[in-house]
Amino acid sequence: MKKSILITGGAGFIGSNLVIHFVRKYPDYRIVNLDALTYAGNLENLKEIEGAPNYSFVKGDIADAALLEKLFGEYAFTGVIHLAAESHVDRSITDPLAFVRTNVIGTTRLLQAALQHWQGDFSDKLFYHVSTDEVYGTLGETGYFTEETPYDPRSPYSASKASSDHFVRAFYHTYGLPVVISNCSNNYGPYQFPEKLIPLVINNIREQRPIPIYGDGKYTRDWLWVGDHVEAIDLLFHKGRRGETYNIGGNSEWKNIELVELLCDLTDAELGRPVGSSRQLITFVKDRPGHDRRYAIDATKLQSDMGWTPKVKAEDGFRQTVQWYLAHQDWLDNLTSGAYRKYYEKQYAQ
Repeated sequence: MKKSILITGGAGFIGSNLVIHFVRKYPDYRIVNLDALTYAGNLENLKEIEGAPNYSFVKGDIADAALLEKLFGEYAFTGVIHLAAESHVDRSITDPLAFVRTNVIGTTRLLQAALQHWQGDFSDKLFYHVSTDEVYGTLGETGYFTEETPYDPRSPYSASKASSDHFVRAFYHTYGLPVVISNCSNNYGPYQFPEKLIPLVINNIREQRPIPIYGDGKYTRDWLWVGDHVEAIDLLFHKGRRGETYNIGGNSEWKNIELVELLCDLTDAELGRPVGSSRQLITFVKDRPGHDRRYAIDATKLQSDMGWTPKVKAEDGFRQTVQWYLAHQDWLDNLTSGAYRKYYEKQYAQ
C-alpha cells in the first residue's frame, strides 16, 4: 500500500463520511478505522465499504496505550487523521471528566504512539488533528474567527478540545512531530447522531414531537456540509503545511430559530404535510449554561493557500439532509430508542 492511515473515530458522523471517501478514492491506501463504538459510533454507517480490501476496522479506545502500540507496530502507519472525540456540549456539562479522558488524555496518548513509532523519521509522516471552532469562544454580532483568534473556550467540551490542540502543537514544537490542525464550524449531513440539532429536529417533526430550542433561539452558527469538510480534510492531509492551523467554514450563518423553521418547512414538504404546520411544534426550553452566542469562521487562509471553498449551498444541503434522514428511518429508529430516549427526556425537561 502507498500509505497506511489510521483514522480515529471513523464510525462517527464526520469520521464515517471521511472513511468512506478515503477508502473509495484511494484504493492504494490502507485505511484502518479505530473507534470505541460508544453511543455515537455506528458500524451501520460503514456498510457500503466494510468489505473493501483496503479497509480494516478495529474496536478500541484511543486512551488504550497498549492497543495503540500494537496497531502502530502491526500497520506501520504513515499518517493519522484524528477525529475521535467526545463532542456534545450538553453531555460535557453533565460529565466533564469523560471529555478530559478522551479528548485530552486520548489525544496525548495517540501523539505519544506516533512519536515513538516514527522515531524522528518524519519525511512522509503526518498527524492531522481535527478540532472545532468552539475553542475560540464566542463572537458578538460582527467579526469572524481566524487562525490567530485567541483561544477562549466556554464549555467543558471546548476546553477539552482546546487542550488537545495545545498538546498537538506542543509535540510539533518540542519533538518536531509533523502536524496539521483544522478547526471547523458546525457540520451537517448524513449519519449525524440525533442528539445534534438538525437530525433531532427532523426526527421530532417526523414523530410530531415538540422541538426544543434553547433560550430565545437566536444563537448563531456557521453551517458546513460534511462532504465539503471531508474534501477539505483530504486536501490538507495531502498538501497542508506542517505545523499550521487552518479554519474550515461554510460561509453560511443561521440563527437556530431560522434554521429550525426552514427544517420544519422542508420536512413538511417531503412528508406531504401543509408547509409550515410543523412550526407549531417549536418549544423554547431553559437555556444551556455558558451558551456561546455566535460562531463564524473566516476560511480565507484555506481558500488562498489551497483553493478550497465550500461547494454545497446551505439550502441545497439542508434539503438533501432532510431527504436522507427521511429515507433512512430505520437507521434513525435504531438510534432513538432505549438509552437515547432517557437522555433526551432528561436533557430537555421543561
